[in-house]
Amino acid sequence: MITSPVKTPRRHFLGRCTTGLASLALWELGMKAQQDVGRADGSGWLGNPHHTPKAKRVIFLFQSGGPSQLDLFDHKPLLENHAGEDLPPSVRKGQRLTGMTAGQDRFPVAPSIFAFNRHGRSGQSISEAMPHLGKVADDLCIVRSMHTDAINHDPAITFFQTGFQLAGRPSMGSWLSYGLGSANENLPNFVVMVSHRSGQPLYNRLWGSGFLPSVHQGVKFRSTGDPVLYLSDPAGMPPEARRRILEDLVALNMESYSKFGDEEILTRISQFEMAFRMQRSIPDLTDLSGEPSQTFDLYGQEARVPGSFAYNCLMARRLAERDVRFIQLFHRGWDHHSDLPGNLQSRCRQTDQPSAALLIDLKRRGMLDDTLVVWGGEFGRTTYSQGEISARHYGRDHHPRCFSIWLAGGGIKGGTSYGATDDFSYNITQDPVSVHDLHATLLHLMGINHQDLTFRFQGRRYRLTDVSGQVIRPWLA
Repeated sequence: MITSPVKTPRRHFLGRCTTGLASLALWELGMKAQQDVGRADGSGWLGNPHHTPKAKRVIFLFQSGGPSQLDLFDHKPLLENHAGEDLPPSVRKGQRLTGMTAGQDRFPVAPSIFAFNRHGRSGQSISEAMPHLGKVADDLCIVRSMHTDAINHDPAITFFQTGFQLAGRPSMGSWLSYGLGSANENLPNFVVMVSHRSGQPLYNRLWGSGFLPSVHQGVKFRSTGDPVLYLSDPAGMPPEARRRILEDLVALNMESYSKFGDEEILTRISQFEMAFRMQRSIPDLTDLSGEPSQTFDLYGQEARVPGSFAYNCLMARRLAERDVRFIQLFHRGWDHHSDLPGNLQSRCRQTDQPSAALLIDLKRRGMLDDTLVVWGGEFGRTTYSQGEISARHYGRDHHPRCFSIWLAGGGIKGGTSYGATDDFSYNITQDPVSVHDLHATLLHLMGINHQDLTFRFQGRRYRLTDVSGQVIRPWLA
């Protein structure tokens, strides 16, 4: 026989749990106290940085698919002398190939069709495909000697985001959120935006918190409807009623926490509260009516279109103004196995002006000095062509052995280049940089010693840089 539950008056329930607004206040004080001190056992570290940071926040412009370093940043004019010839075995050195080109009879060299020009006082060499970026060349540190361990997209992107090729580890933004806490109580500490529909799939785990408390996972902003799911209250639900519901939920959750001590319950309370505050902060964030026309001249008119890369770059600036700690933009469509010249120009038209505009905008507002901006993908592209090749038509396969990224602001020495590759942009000849090195340097600029930001899980202390990584000090201003 099914019996009806015993009905408990709300006032008795709240009194018995000693919750409501009082319990919420106590919970917030406890969470703040937890953020103000480090963990005594060294298994994690929260609160103040290890050393004086150069950057307060990070904007990571991730170009998903693997942009071609040969056609953007790593000029190799001598390739013209070898156009159409097979890549010498002495250059390839038996390195592994993907299944897409391993069966090719030939590996014909494909020089870039794009001209390169020198820009700024520093004379940075940048492709004509990115004319706007050339205007901010003196703010850039171009790294031409990145390398990675993975040769296919999913493990390579996962490795770049989490420091490990297999899914399940915390992402960069989650580690920073865990290590430093939030500087804005009304917005997520880690925000993700995705643009361009076609391209490699992107999964929520790429901005997930892994084994860290889930309060540190990234929050993805959507391009249609509410920027965050369920941000708007249902029809007929006034804010006062929502507040009362949250108080009751706090009461229920605090009762569960008193019984089980599960920290994820505190995370749940935190996220309910954040969602409530975001109902006011997000509309203000996304209201562009106060932006002058010069803003859209700078970023391009696409910045008026939610979901475009230009719009996301403008939103990144607005999020940075509000002290969001880690802002990551994913732009898909850089996987150019065929018709690279046409496809690459399309991606550059979507990203070049907004990327440069973001640096200009931050600099005008006095924010570039303490905002670290990073641009790059998961790997590079091969010197040899995949499939058909002609003077104006070629494709390139994945290449993990060397690729290019750039950094700006946030303690980075602008107008500099770092690392070098051989005449075929196939092997690194000077100053190799691993993904772990990049992560270590990123954390260092944020005031964190990468070896000391750890979390104990399943009997081992984990960190973003796993078991290696060093700070690349020549990058530092």
